Amino acid sequence: MALLVLSFALSSLSFASAQPQSAPTTSQEQTAPAVAKAEDVKSLDAIVAALYDVISGPAGERNWGRFRSLFIPEARLIPTSKTAEGKISYRVLTPDDYVNRAGQSFIKQGFFEGEIARRSEQFGNVAHVWTTYESRRAQGEQPFARGINSLQLFNDGTRWWIIEIVWDSERPGMSIPSEYLPKK
Repeated sequence: MALLVLSFALSSLSFASAQPQSAPTTSQEQTAPAVAKAEDVKSLDAIVAALYDVISGPAGERNWGRFRSLFIPEARLIPTSKTAEGKISYRVLTPDDYVNRAGQSFIKQGFFEGEIARRSEQFGNVAHVWTTYESRRAQGEQPFARGINSLQLFNDGTRWWIIEIVWDSERPGMSIPSEYLPKK
């Protein structure tokens, strides 16, 4: 009898995991930290512009509610880097982790990040955006960093959401390829 119950439980579990995942439930939607401004999420151009805008500014607080509103609740931000020992690494952050890490730095010093080039692909309700950026401490200064953000986005029929951002920065021996730079 125990074997029969275990067999039924396992088959039910495998059947349930094989079923297509449904759209977010009401409880998942309610966990979204803030309601997005409609103009921030109406198009790919708008959501990318809002992302750069909300993290950029002089030393001080950012509108973290606006930042969080751009992401699905389960979103991930993944910076990649090369350690002093030469090992390539990554770190997986939630939007809240990013706020806690970057927010302290932004309070103390200005940070302005802007897009200089983009490549996008879209199929149905999903899109991938390669957005090349430059980072500065103040507007008009020379950039202290450049890199590429790889964004995965989803449109639920009413708005765009950021699912994930993975990024890497230029460093000695690794320049941004010409196809990801502004066209001359």
